[in-house]
Amino acid sequence: MAHARHMSEAIHGREEARLERSPVWPHSGDMGNKSPPERVYEALERLPPNVVGEIIEGELHVSPRPRTMHGRAAFRLGKKLGPFDQEPDTEGPGGWVFLPEPELHLGGNVLVPDLAGWRREHMPELPDVTGVELAPDWLCDVLSPSTEAMDRSRKMTLYAREGVNHLWLVDPRIQLLEIYRREGERWQRLGAYTGDATVHAEPFEAQKLNLGSL
Repeated sequence: MAHARHMSEAIHGREEARLERSPVWPHSGDMGNKSPPERVYEALERLPPNVVGEIIEGELHVSPRPRTMHGRAAFRLGKKLGPFDQEPDTEGPGGWVFLPEPELHLGGNVLVPDLAGWRREHMPELPDVTGVELAPDWLCDVLSPSTEAMDRSRKMTLYAREGVNHLWLVDPRIQLLEIYRREGERWQRLGAYTGDATVHAEPFEAQKLNLGSL
């Protein structure tokens, strides 16, 4: 049984690596008479539910669904920030609308951060759509081995270009929080915190965050 378990883990690891190394879809045989953006988006829609697809500068990138530690960190962070997503007549700072794993349609790209937030003055009503075309005011990506390189490079560049104002990167493996603010089309890192640090992080300074709880 131990041997079978190790074999299963090895196969799963190879599958994650294969997904990460195979970014470009669809294949030429799927092209038909449709435009490249339409073909790529149709390929994204055909993906199985056990993967996450994003379209980055015309290429479909496929990564495994988040593992348990990743998902728990995103859930706990969303819960900590919950008081900011309250109706105006309830307790809490309010003023924000949050979505977990939204599909963002920004400048021809389709991006899926772990959490995203919009100030209520920018999104007074939540649109009933699959893809949100309004750039978030804040978002967070939880890092994992299969996605960290992309999250730190091309996705950060696109987020800045499309007008996201605040970005957090969380790595639950080492209890790391990095805080960024956009300056023009570049990111300024405001701080990086690890371990059991307690942080009041822009733009949610009113909420105390204990990294150990993530």
